[in-house]
Amino acid sequence: MRTNEAFLQACRQERTSHVPVWYMRQAGRYDPDYRKIKEKYSLLEICRQPELAADVTMMPVRKLGVDAAILYSDIMNPVASLGIQFDIVKNVGPVIDNPIRSKADVDRLKPIDVDGDLGHVIETIRLLDKQLEVPLITFAGAPFTIASYLIEGRPSKNYLRTKALMYGEPDVWHALMDKLGDMVIAYLRAHIAAGADAVQLFDSWVGALAPRDFEAFVLPVIRRIFHELRDLPQPKIYFPGVSSGELLPSLRSLEADVIGLDWRVPLSKGRERLGHRYAIQGNLDPTVLTAPMPVIEQQARKIIDEGIESPGFIFNLGHGLFPEASLDKLRELTAFIHEYSREALARSTAKEGSL
Repeated sequence: MRTNEAFLQACRQERTSHVPVWYMRQAGRYDPDYRKIKEKYSLLEICRQPELAADVTMMPVRKLGVDAAILYSDIMNPVASLGIQFDIVKNVGPVIDNPIRSKADVDRLKPIDVDGDLGHVIETIRLLDKQLEVPLITFAGAPFTIASYLIEGRPSKNYLRTKALMYGEPDVWHALMDKLGDMVIAYLRAHIAAGADAVQLFDSWVGALAPRDFEAFVLPVIRRIFHELRDLPQPKIYFPGVSSGELLPSLRSLEADVIGLDWRVPLSKGRERLGHRYAIQGNLDPTVLTAPMPVIEQQARKIIDEGIESPGFIFNLGHGLFPEASLDKLRELTAFIHEYSREALARSTAKEGSL
């Protein structure tokens, strides 16, 4: 039973008593207890054990007091069902054994079999649905971001092979986008059927594209994903990743509920570029967490003040937590966000009532 629905209310652009907060990568290596688990198991091994994955998912809810849990998983998990062999290599990231480089490689990709290949993920969601008192967010990697790993073979800084395929063989590119789009749709529908309260589409690296290329080569599949999920009432979030501020005006046609912003875009500017259509999520620079607590609170205060100018604001980071982040600072920051935003929203409501 969900007793804290502030996150879902904010997704629907409803008024809340406080600003809800969760953190991307909130179950991770900043937590000493998680580091102990990682001494025994790899990320993928944790994902394959539903009870352990559920416990890791709930750790930050218990320790930080956040308003939503996000499934402990990895954006690469579903690609195994397509016939892609990969590993998550320490200090590197996803490494692909058989990168996609040709039409034949795309043609060989199988349709996703969620029940047959990813039952452990679905079971984790079912366990969490029974245990959580806050909403559960599940997620998928967006087609461009997944494609960048599949084509490059590992993380990249310049996406040379990815863009070469995109520009040089657009028919092959769009065929890959279509197959990855089908994967995302089936995967997220299965998540929601199992008990997810909201879903997020992570497009971490699509900010590497110029807006015209994003609109030509990526936006059609993003539109299709959200269009084909529109019958489901659960909130849907699109996070276009880092350096994506110039892409925001292109997103106005999405049938999504929330858009995540990175730290380079002021919240007011982000809302303006999005046509004031969506709830917004963000956008503290994660490296601010290395500063003294008074500085962190000062930065958070500015974001909250700007965020609550309109209903529909979820506090988050502009990208994921890093291992060096402090558990104590995150706990203090969460409490500060709740306390300060509750007072600020109460003042705003009182001011409106006196007009």
